[in-house]
Order: sequence, then structure tokens, then C-alpha cells
Amino acid sequence: MDIFLYNTLSRSKERLAPLTPGKVGLYTCGPTVYNYAHIGNLRTFLFEDLLVRTLRLAGLETTWVMNITDVGHLTSDEDEGDDKMAIAAQREGKDPWAIAEFYTEAFLKDIDRLNIDRPTHLPRATDHIQEMIDINKTLEEKGYTYTTPEALYFDTSKFPDYGKLARLRLDELKVAARDDVNVDSGKRGPADFVLWFSNKPNHIMKWESPWGIGYPGWHIECSAMSMKYLGETFDIHCGGNDHINVHHTNEIAQSECCTGHTFANIWMHSAFLTLGRDTKMSKSKGGFITLETLIASGYDPIAYRYLCLQAHYRSELELKWAWNPENQEIGKASNLDAAAGTLKRLYERVARVEDEPLTDDTAFASAVADVLGALADDLNVPRAVGLLHSYDSPRLWKHFDAVLGLKLEERAVKTEEVAVEVPAEIQALVDERQAARKAKDFARSDVIRTQLAELGWDLADTPQGPKVSRR
Repeated sequence: MDIFLYNTLSRSKERLAPLTPGKVGLYTCGPTVYNYAHIGNLRTFLFEDLLVRTLRLAGLETTWVMNITDVGHLTSDEDEGDDKMAIAAQREGKDPWAIAEFYTEAFLKDIDRLNIDRPTHLPRATDHIQEMIDINKTLEEKGYTYTTPEALYFDTSKFPDYGKLARLRLDELKVAARDDVNVDSGKRGPADFVLWFSNKPNHIMKWESPWGIGYPGWHIECSAMSMKYLGETFDIHCGGNDHINVHHTNEIAQSECCTGHTFANIWMHSAFLTLGRDTKMSKSKGGFITLETLIASGYDPIAYRYLCLQAHYRSELELKWAWNPENQEIGKASNLDAAAGTLKRLYERVARVEDEPLTDDTAFASAVADVLGALADDLNVPRAVGLLHSYDSPRLWKHFDAVLGLKLEERAVKTEEVAVEVPAEIQALVDERQAARKAKDFARSDVIRTQLAELGWDLADTPQGPKVSRR
């Protein structure tokens, strides 16, 4: 089966052509473990989990590497401010090593609760300092670096393709940075970035290097760890949209100048989770919701996983929330409530195996091909879920739970049928939805389902037709 993925580098969908037939090497930027991951971060990790699950369902042996950044990531992606680990250590009265261990375990607990598969490799930056030093030495030998009293820098002017991922122009960056007074005075160009910090005497986490005792820049970490586990060139690199302009752009520059080869063939990026009014969550600004906040407010982590299936990974997803950031309480998240309700009905539907509509193996195989086709089209999970609702087959749902990760077998529950009188206006919506489904207008069908949920009605599709019940 051919899989087509949107490549940020080419701004187009491309057929996945693994470097080694039947095998895929995938690198995803992991957490900076100075605080809890917020649910916006977790949406990106969910997208990457769905990608890996899809590749594996398609029969591709997938090696997934996700790093743990436990040193070197400053409060600004452009090498300014203080190390986030140092700030957290000061905030909590602990050393950075203890901070890293605590929040790494918190992150792993979160991905387990979201049923995100563990990556094949979870390397920590502090365990790969020598690999970073080796790359920096190669870059220096090839003439791509310069030193200041503060740091070893990568000279972006030496790499003609700098900015190709983000479609940046160095001359435009120079204009934008003229009034920036928080830059190392020895830094030659505004896009130049640190490979090694060498003049941070108060920094606790330090290592010896050819450029003095110090610590690595953030960007070099991912190059070192990805290439160690996947080779100088690998198939797919993933992350959030916020990594395109700086972090991933710099990864490409240092990696390709070091090796002389293409770094990653396909670059995939997920859009933000917003809180309304085009607001994205930010730990640095203090406005973020953790998975623990959702759980404390009565939400199942798998319901959040299901909510994330409702939007394509390249589209922003809004959490329709009522939230008090002072006490971290959520009053109501209407679309999360709807997702929880749909998930509950799904567990009930999957338990009713006696109503299986796809009893013919040929029909089942055809349905499988339809859903796989959606997943193979740039991971169109919303389309795949719409098809699954359309077929309404417990057998089909269970088959694709290998990708969806909703724990359908584990949580399938039997419920007793209860007769209910359906108001005319509700029945009209049900009828309209049926017409939309027959016309394969799944977007309209989903809108009506959500509308019914907001009016207090649950809807389940059965071989005998749709059934509604009060919530």
C-alpha cells in the first residue's frame, strides 16, 4: 500500500519511499523536562503515535526515536535567556538532574495514560554529550563555525540552503534583528546559532569540551541523537509547527553541513491546540492545562485522545473550554464532553457483536481498504473515523483500534436497551443526519451528531438504523 505524507520541505504530499524497503526510521522532538507537558504538547505526541501505528499497521517495521531534552533548551529558541532546566531548579529548590528525572517520569506517565506507545528509543541529551561534541568538531574542521568569548556558533552564511524548510531569507532576518540588544556582541549574523555554550560559570550542568567547560546548544542535541540511532539520513522527522522556523531549520543546517547528505527526507509538523480566540498554550506564559487537570475535572485521558482524532494533524484544534487559570479548574469543555459521550457509546456499540453488519469477508476486506485509504492519505484520521462510524462494525472498529488506540476490546461494555420517546425536532435532526450519511457527507453528519450531543441526546448507529437516548 502506498502511503502519502505532507512534506513541509516541499509543501506537498509525497509518496513514502523508505530508504530501506519495508523499514522506516522516524525521529520526533520530545519534551524538555523542566515542567509538566501541557495537553497541547501531548496533541503533537498523539499525532506521532498515530503515525507510527499507521506505518506499522501497513506492515512497515518502524524504528521510532524520541529525545528527552534535559539540558540546553533556553527560554528563547534563538539562544537567548536562561536554560529552562536551571530556571526550574531555582523554582523548585532542586538540582537540575532531579528536575529532569521527576518531569521525565511525569511525561512517561502521561503518555501511558493516553495509550501512546513507547518509542523504540528514548535517549536523553545528557547521555549523548560526546556525540554532540564530535559533530561540533566536524563542523569546525569544515569551516562552518566561529567562536566568541560566549560560545561556539554555527555560521549560517556558509550554508546556501539555510532556511529552506521555513522558506526564510537571511537578508530579511538581518533587518528584523537590528534592534535586538540581547545578542552576544560577537555573534555575526542574527540567524547564527549556538553549538556549545562556553561562558556560563553559574550553570550547574557542565562538561569539558574543546571550546571550554560548558554545555550544548539545544539544536545540536537532536542532530546527535537522531543520527546515532537512525543514521546520517533517515525517512521522517516530526514535531510541532513552532519548530519549523528555528529548531528544525537549524537541525538541517548543522546536520547536512556535517555529513554532506540530506538529513531527513520527509518533515511533518502538527498544528496547535488552542484555547479559543487563536490562543495557543504556553508554559513560559503560565497559561496551560495538563493532563492531570483534565483528570481532576472528571475527564478520561482516552476521551482527550478521541477528541484529537476529530481534527487532522495539520489543522488547529480548539478546546472549547471554560477554564480558571488561577486554580487550574475546568468548568466545562463542550467538545471534550461530546468526545467522552461518543466514546462511551462506542464502547457500548463494540460490545454488541451480535449486530455485526460486515459478516461477509469480502465486504469486510473492502471496508478495511476504505479506512486504510484514508489513513494512507496523509494520516486523514478524521476521515477514517467517519468511515468507521458509517460502517458501524464492531469487528472493523476493533481492527483499526491498532491505530486509534481507544482500548475498545478492553473497555467494551454491554448496556440494556431502554425505550425512549424522541421529540419531533430531535428526530428531524436524526433523519437529516441519515440523509447526510447516505450522501457520504460525513462532515455534516458529524456536525449533527455534535449538535444532538449539545442538546442532550446520544446517538448510536446500528444495522437496524440510528438509535437515540437521553444523556
